[in-house]
Amino acid sequence: MTDFDLPAVMELERTMFPDDAWSEDMMCSELAEPTRHYFVACRGEVGGEGEGPVVAYAGLRAVAPHGDVQTIAVDRAWWGRGIATALVTTMLSEAYSRAVNEVDLEVRADNLRARELYRRFGFADVGIKRGYYRDGVDAIVMRCSAPAAAIAATGGGEPGEALEFGDPADTAGDDEENA
Repeated sequence: MTDFDLPAVMELERTMFPDDAWSEDMMCSELAEPTRHYFVACRGEVGGEGEGPVVAYAGLRAVAPHGDVQTIAVDRAWWGRGIATALVTTMLSEAYSRAVNEVDLEVRADNLRARELYRRFGFADVGIKRGYYRDGVDAIVMRCSAPAAAIAATGGGEPGEALEFGDPADTAGDDEENA
């Protein structure tokens, strides 16, 4: 993610998290932090060149030996295409490359699809933050204690490999939603 991506990311942030959206200042502060690593997935032109608009983004805080997934969101029109899977793979690859051997995250207790996605990557429930979200929903704290093993177990591929996608109408599958 770069400053160029920020307007599209902020639009998606406000759409996906209307009650808990980060401010643009918060996101700019995150991008300026050397321990933060943010990624975007863009709509690519199928069979063509170039990138289209941002359809998803994710952020990782990595301070060895520990990391934390700061955020991840996928535009609803693009759910079911493996985008969140690609972003989690990319974040875990980044964590591993920075000598992080434990990655935590918080996920809404009522977001079963995202929780299942994280379980596929070896994340396990390690705690609960009661009333964490503005609407009173609890956050489940999850931890992945072996990022490299999680990538291998899910067939992660190369970092960034699957971060460009075609039209959402082309295919639909069983994937995840924003976390």
